Amino acid sequence: MSDHLREREERIQHILRCLAAESSKGTPIIVEGKKDVETLKTLAIEGKIITAKSGKSLLDVIFEVEKTRPEEVILLLDFDRRGKELTRLLKQHLEMAKIVPDTTFWRELFSLLGKEVKDIESLGAYLETLKRKYVVHQRTLSSIKRAQARRTLAFRRKLNEEEQ
Repeated sequence: MSDHLREREERIQHILRCLAAESSKGTPIIVEGKKDVETLKTLAIEGKIITAKSGKSLLDVIFEVEKTRPEEVILLLDFDRRGKELTRLLKQHLEMAKIVPDTTFWRELFSLLGKEVKDIESLGAYLETLKRKYVVHQRTLSSIKRAQARRTLAFRRKLNEEEQ
């Protein structure tokens, strides 16, 4: 189990490092709300981050993206039904505006997170939970190993006493 937790955390961290690299090259990221922006910033992802909600229409979002004149934009909306629908709509409108929508990061994160995380703003807390679970698991394993070693030692002593 601990290998699974560690591997999942490492894969998520790798995706986030790649996302940060793309963002630092100037590729804008579209998220749903302000809390998503805050989460990305705490995860060391800087650059142009555009919110798709906060009272904006879909056309307002497309216009804001067009002002930055990108060739490509990263869509990183929530993993719930509304986020999926907004991703689909934005993708269609961006393609009509001749801007390439990149959903690679969204798909990769969604495949790793499944139903455990429903939105981008929960990503930081989820990573912390994974780290805590891994540490607890490691401590539990250490305790079990120490207990097994004590039992083995006691068994060997008993065998030695019986042989004498």
